[in-house]
Amino acid sequence: MKGIEIKELIVHRDNRGWLAEIFRPEDVNKTMNGQVTITTANPGIVKANHYHKRKHEWYCVIKGKMKLVLKDIKTGKKEEMILSENELKIVKIGPNIAHGLKNIGNEMLWLLMYIDETFDKDDPDTYTEIVIE
Repeated sequence: MKGIEIKELIVHRDNRGWLAEIFRPEDVNKTMNGQVTITTANPGIVKANHYHKRKHEWYCVIKGKMKLVLKDIKTGKKEEMILSENELKIVKIGPNIAHGLKNIGNEMLWLLMYIDETFDKDDPDTYTEIVIE
């Protein structure tokens, strides 16, 4: 879908745990002037169901498993994908792509996000669009 980019991440694992470089400047933007956010969701919970007209978001599931549903606001085309801690990747979601997520695992979902613009309550650039229930 136009406006979506996916990057497989390199995960370094050993007996101590794992390490992955998630949001590098070359993957998001050179200045990284936005904000990093973590959100969690209990099993079965749906979140997001919105889109932005100018913001870009990058998602990375760091714990758990989720279904991500994407919808191009202009064409109506929909896509679904599963993201989990077992196959670390980042998904870049561009403007005018509605996105909703659902925790489809049996444990708490932990989602790490980078948004290229800090939140402004007076100009949130967030519009409701139900893409997953």
